[in-house]
Amino acid sequence: MAWPHDHTDARFRGAQELAGMQGQVASRRQLYGIGITRWEIRGQVRARRWQLVGDQAVCLHNHVLDEEGHRWAAVFQGGPRACLDGVAALVASGLERFDHERIRVSVPRGARVRRNRRYDIRQTRRWSADDVVPFGIPRTRVPVAAVRAGLWALTDRQATYLLTLVVQQGLASPSAIGTELLRIRRDKRRALLHVVVNDLLDGGRALGELDVAAELRRRGLPPPERQVLRRDARRRYYLDLYWPAFGLVVEIDGIHHTWAENVVGDALRQNSLVLAGNTVLRLPLLGLRLQPDEFFAQIAAALRAGGLTGAA
Repeated sequence: MAWPHDHTDARFRGAQELAGMQGQVASRRQLYGIGITRWEIRGQVRARRWQLVGDQAVCLHNHVLDEEGHRWAAVFQGGPRACLDGVAALVASGLERFDHERIRVSVPRGARVRRNRRYDIRQTRRWSADDVVPFGIPRTRVPVAAVRAGLWALTDRQATYLLTLVVQQGLASPSAIGTELLRIRRDKRRALLHVVVNDLLDGGRALGELDVAAELRRRGLPPPERQVLRRDARRRYYLDLYWPAFGLVVEIDGIHHTWAENVVGDALRQNSLVLAGNTVLRLPLLGLRLQPDEFFAQIAAALRAGGLTGAA
């Protein structure tokens, strides 16, 4: 980007270098700190070389600001102790395949909140300097951000999906998220997040089987045999839920079933069961949390197809 002849001094070169590391955005405080005056900022804006983003950030070009630039502008708008939080912090740390509307910024209790319709800037009693990543854009650490994103999600389904994405994409381990979740003493969604984290740890596998058994009873469906040992020509394995009279197998899948090293073994086991004349349904723990009615309707349909009468 070429600067006007009268602005090629070290101050403006320094501003350009600084903004280049911050999505082409600098704060007023930063610009004042390297010697650029408010009158010079105003002159650059009037000449349409720069543009203001809120009242605390300056974009050092006049084009459309990208998401990285908006994240920096949101933090600057929040003030010196502001940090990206929740989904915004996760996206800044590399989360993919999740869209969010407003950028969430947290500031400590008692801090001044400069309102902005584009950015969601809020005080939080949970703010702590120890939770902020010490490099790059100020943002909460991934495990902390994941827990808060779950607590602040619009729905239980969104909360579950968010935590699952964080683990699947390798941004944080279930145990790290669980450790941070233990810090939450009161919240209406706290119990749900504990269940989800337990599922992600795969310690929820047995609990998932118990949940399914309870739901089957509630829906008037026959109980399965659990953890039945089977053998084929290659190896032995256990079936999670099995109705031998109806030729139905239901496999409860924890998150580890989505990992590449388990795909081949799972496929061989399922194929062996199908070749032996069984119907095999897969019930991911995530599906049990998000869409239980659809999955239990499929189990009921499979039992009826196997000869069950009188099922709802």
